[in-house]
Amino acid sequence: MKITTFFHYCSGADKALMEKCPTETSKYVGIGATIFFTGLFAALSGAYALNTVFDNIWISVVFGLLWGLMIFNLDRYIVSSMRKEGKPSREILLATPRLILAVLISVVIARPLELKIFEKEIEPELIVMEQEQFATQEAAVQVRFKPTQDSIRQQLAAIQQTINTKTQHRDALVREAQEEADGTGGSRRRNLGPIYKVKKADADAATQELIEFKQQQARRIQELQTSLTQQDSLLAANLNSLERSRRDGLAARMEALDRLTDQSSAILWAHVFIFLLFVALETAPVVVKLIAPTGPYDNLLRQEEHTFVCGELEGRTKLHTEIKERVATYPNHERDFITGRLDTELGKI
Repeated sequence: MKITTFFHYCSGADKALMEKCPTETSKYVGIGATIFFTGLFAALSGAYALNTVFDNIWISVVFGLLWGLMIFNLDRYIVSSMRKEGKPSREILLATPRLILAVLISVVIARPLELKIFEKEIEPELIVMEQEQFATQEAAVQVRFKPTQDSIRQQLAAIQQTINTKTQHRDALVREAQEEADGTGGSRRRNLGPIYKVKKADADAATQELIEFKQQQARRIQELQTSLTQQDSLLAANLNSLERSRRDGLAARMEALDRLTDQSSAILWAHVFIFLLFVALETAPVVVKLIAPTGPYDNLLRQEEHTFVCGELEGRTKLHTEIKERVATYPNHERDFITGRLDTELGKI
């Protein structure tokens, strides 16, 4: 069947050897199917991740397919390069780097798919993040204007405080003069005598001083109020010029998902299980081939590779022999040098 042949190809199995051991068909179909679907998930994951970056469906599809093919090819190489030697400890040692690489690949594949799975939960969190970012920008703008505004308000408050102090002093002198006049205070005599006239003069002087001070400070107060109004207008203009950009990129979505996992134990556990699922899918072909007993296909493959090694050894030995026969007529020192080098090279095989 074509589908069986296709999955055999995905598993990295040799077609000619598989025809000699049909009992291994199911195992390698399962391994090939796992590798194929892992590549498919990688393509979907890559396309979604790139769509959040480029916001272009065609670019995302093209690069997603390339990413899926790369992961497919890498998984196929990882599995096909493993050899069953009947030595579990050695096989585990050789499989460890492949398992680590498979876990790393699963992390890369799982993350974008998680963003798609939790998309409905991520969207509201993105809005919250946008509001927080905008509030931070507003606060930064307000901080720039606050020292100048505070300085102007302090100057206005100082002038107003002086006016209030002088007003209170004037009111106190007027009250003392009035009490002196009606006999409710001071000398306790109801008359407009010299004491009243002195107090009345003090009150009039204080009133005149207050009027003059207000007249002197009126222009300064106007300038300060105008400056404060200008600062408020500039602040409002800067706040209005802030761009309320939408946070919708890949990094923002990953940050939102991290915030959600911190806030919700349900999302945290879902995140963990999804990650473990992809780790299991990605490492399954390696684990299956690692724990499976040595089968006919492994024996045939080892025999085929041994035949190749023997053929290579025979060919190199034959070539060395032919060279030795050709140099037999050479001077002794040249013949000894060449044959010695040939024997050394042959000993390295």
